[in-house]
Amino acid sequence: MKIYDAKPILIGLLIFVGFVSMPFWLHGGKVSPPPDPKLDTPAIQILEKKECVASKEYMRTSHMVILNDWRTQAVRNSKRFYVTAGGANYPASLQRACMKCHSNKAQFCDTCHNYIGLAPYCWDCHLPPKQETAQATK
Repeated sequence: MKIYDAKPILIGLLIFVGFVSMPFWLHGGKVSPPPDPKLDTPAIQILEKKECVASKEYMRTSHMVILNDWRTQAVRNSKRFYVTAGGANYPASLQRACMKCHSNKAQFCDTCHNYIGLAPYCWDCHLPPKQETAQATK
């Protein structure tokens, strides 16, 4: 049995394998380091008790669950405040609760979202926090 189109088929397969394996040989097998979000905002530094609405591990994986629940409770049930398991009371608001402390959106939110290639829809409705520039601090 003879394959008449072996040469173009093999060339096509080599090109395909080259494109599929390109990310591996371009990066030399190196893995990008995970992001390290910056928690050194002025608002966090002045807090006596540095705590969030949930644990760091939970917030890292499920912060959108909390934000979606807050949105649903605020819009449908007029519940504008969130009470933590420890009894702390926070406004159920991205801008008034989360971004009050985590005002460094570029170093906090964007580092993780860019790392995983996610463009969140938060800023479709909400105003992003104003970032301090180097000129503003001089």
